[in-house]
Amino acid sequence: MKKEKQKEIVNKHYSRIAKVGGCCGSCGSESKEISKSIGYSDSEINSVADANLGLGCGNPTALGEIKEGDTVLDLGSGAGFDCFLAARKVEKRGKVIGVDFSVDMIEKARANGKKYKYDNVEFRQGDIEDLPVEDNSIDIVISNCVINLSPDKAKVFSEIARVLKNGAKAYISDIVLLKELSEAERSDEQLLAGCVSGAQLKDDYLKLIKKSGLNFKILSEDKKISKRQYQNAPLESLKLELKK
Repeated sequence: MKKEKQKEIVNKHYSRIAKVGGCCGSCGSESKEISKSIGYSDSEINSVADANLGLGCGNPTALGEIKEGDTVLDLGSGAGFDCFLAARKVEKRGKVIGVDFSVDMIEKARANGKKYKYDNVEFRQGDIEDLPVEDNSIDIVISNCVINLSPDKAKVFSEIARVLKNGAKAYISDIVLLKELSEAERSDEQLLAGCVSGAQLKDDYLKLIKKSGLNFKILSEDKKISKRQYQNAPLESLKLELKK
């Protein structure tokens, strides 16, 4: 499938979710239950309930230490859920920037920001393969189940390296494959939008990170998520710390 076609499918799918709701993968439970199963607390979920669409595969805001005064960038920020949780940690002296490909998601996130009165969060429409963010300007990058949707993951990792300050870190939760999919599965639009057919084999994914010049540490791996959310597809949720 051509890259532009992939992006068109993903944009259409997540724009629809922004308008009518939904979740990533073939899930049959509510957004709150999905979020609890991947590491969010009740207090986190309830604090910004309208921003939680149940789209994640981990809780990147809990993986690393986000400090007061940090500038945090969220790749694929959706309705703003992780951005608002990060905003509480950076407090008034810090800033959170959310970038999302879908105009509808950006509009929903901005509306949520006004509703929950987060003045230190900014949402920018853009492609995570070409971030609308300055070089060496970010203390912490977070991303939750989004890089798998990009057809050019090498470019995403190079963009993370570009925007991070020297010595700064990224915390990533993402879906990776444990064995190769069939040609039919790779071309399945529903599997692409559902975070499966666009995913990369784990070893290849990690090689792309190395090639970008970033160091990585595997924080945890969740294979059980396949049964919970992805109908036993050969995948796992990989939690990573990247360092520039």
